[in-house]
Amino acid sequence: MEWKTLVDQLFTSEHDVQREGELLRGTGQLNGQSIAIVGTTDHAAIGVELALAQARVVLDTVSRHPGRPILLLVDTQGQRLRHRDELLGINRYMAHLGCCIEFARLSGHRVIGLVYDQALSGGFITSGLIADACYALPDAEIRVMRLPAMARVTKLDEGRLEELSKSNPVFAPGVRNYVAMGGIRSLWEGDLQSALVLALAESPLHDERAADGAVRGGRTLAASVIDRVSWS
Repeated sequence: MEWKTLVDQLFTSEHDVQREGELLRGTGQLNGQSIAIVGTTDHAAIGVELALAQARVVLDTVSRHPGRPILLLVDTQGQRLRHRDELLGINRYMAHLGCCIEFARLSGHRVIGLVYDQALSGGFITSGLIADACYALPDAEIRVMRLPAMARVTKLDEGRLEELSKSNPVFAPGVRNYVAMGGIRSLWEGDLQSALVLALAESPLHDERAADGAVRGGRTLAASVIDRVSWS
């Protein structure tokens, strides 16, 4: 879905969201409540400048509008793979963005993520998965690592991984597989504004992704391992 259509549906045109290059920023009104909006568009590759720009919006919200909910709109192809960004320390800039979002959360801001188009790789981790809860539209595309890259990292044969992906969501891309794993809390269909209202009211204050993945059968061991480690 195109970003302008999305925010119009979410806020019935009661918003001032603007596009600045690949950055989206602004404020929406929902049931008398203001919501800060920050995100990306055009399958943005998140480099140093875009990571800092998003972090600036988050910090400005914390400073100027205490307690205002933050909606992260996700459309990214991941971190920008350029020599310049690597030399500047893109990993630290991405970590800075994540720390700013965590700072907002600790300062009393609800943080909701919504994948409305594409979410790939590390750009997704710091701009969507780090939210209190991350949601997605049914037609969104989500994956963190392609099977060839996964094969190189795990040292498992790509054919074996492809076979595993048919029955195990951990090895397969796709928005519904991420729902099964708990990374996506639910899909927003139909009335998007009502879905946002419900998310703001019911999204967990603590990380429940591993527990959701266990209940849904997408990640059967993560929650139990976390419990064992936390009690050891």
